[in-house]
Amino acid sequence: MDLRWVYAVVFLEHGTRRLHLAGVTAHPTAQWTVRQARNLAVDPGVRLESLRFLVRDRDGKYADSFGTVFESETIEIVRTAPRSPRRTRTANGSSGPCGARPSTVC
Repeated sequence: MDLRWVYAVVFLEHGTRRLHLAGVTAHPTAQWTVRQARNLAVDPGVRLESLRFLVRDRDGKYADSFGTVFESETIEIVRTAPRSPRRTRTANGSSGPCGARPSTVC
């Protein structure tokens, strides 16, 4: 068994508590997170028009173009406060053993 640290982009709809696993990788980059955001935006199973906010942390892997994907859908981007472990714990606890970076869609 080979145990590795992986990163997941997970979107959580608070109203329905539905999780959207956008992608998993061992080596996340800014380009990778933007691609996952675009994939979510074109997914027919996701209704972006009902979403109002994207709450995300301040990790450098979320480039400005990551937010642009959602702003083009009129979703407001809200960044968590620097060093806010309670917000990070929300995503980590809901995603199981993988090291998730929080991206929460409200």
